[in-house]
Amino acid sequence: MFTIGDFARHGRVSVRMLRHYDRIGLLRPAAVDPATGYRSYEAGQLSRLNRIVALKELGLTLEQVRSILDERVGTGELRGMLRLRRSELEEQLRRDTARLGQVEVRLSMIEKEGFMPSEDVQIKPVPATRLAQLSAPAADFGPESISPVIGPLYEQLFARLEGAEVRPSGPGVSWYEDAPDGGVIVHAGCQVDVAPDPAYDFEVVDLPGLERAATIVHHGPMDDVVATGQQLAFWLAAHGYRSAGYARELYLNYGTGDPSDWVTELQEPILPA
Repeated sequence: MFTIGDFARHGRVSVRMLRHYDRIGLLRPAAVDPATGYRSYEAGQLSRLNRIVALKELGLTLEQVRSILDERVGTGELRGMLRLRRSELEEQLRRDTARLGQVEVRLSMIEKEGFMPSEDVQIKPVPATRLAQLSAPAADFGPESISPVIGPLYEQLFARLEGAEVRPSGPGVSWYEDAPDGGVIVHAGCQVDVAPDPAYDFEVVDLPGLERAATIVHHGPMDDVVATGQQLAFWLAAHGYRSAGYARELYLNYGTGDPSDWVTELQEPILPA
């Protein structure tokens, strides 16, 4: 038998928590001294304590925990619930990390307001190109919405190209258009030299050229592309141009796994103001 203090230490919980679980009938002590009121616990009760703590970490209320334990959920089912919760927490951490990254990007842009260089912008035509592509919707044009969509699209596209024995003939090109529901349609493409074929499990499309585009090269991960895109916007405003649509992205260097080495050309269609 363990005193409440010893049991708390072995279970890595507080004595106050054990007393609360006793009061609500979730984990009763094995024995209570009638004279002193001291609680004593058995080693086997650690199993129930572990389940209580694990289920709480799933986000369940103590009443829900009690209901599950009374139904005697098996170890396998409990392990499955914990794995699901772990996946949810990992996804939440990924989203929070991405959100913090965007905050840093915005803060950096605020700090550099009025000092954005624009000498790297070029005006040039963009030729038409044939693409193999996959498409999917995104909630909006923010990196936190685009990145989770475009990454899997390219993974699927390259796998399907390999399965169809189609080799890319040039860099990847992504382009965007408004969706009817107010979101954005993401088109993840790769340059190819093949004709459309209904046997392919991807589209083969001819992306029209741009008669005039303002272009700028972005270095680094695409989560940071907002600053480069706004640099381009300042240049357009200063030189009497207006945007004619979403900027395309030409992926010039994505050969390494290190996003800091990535090189992307933004190609924004423009009109005179």
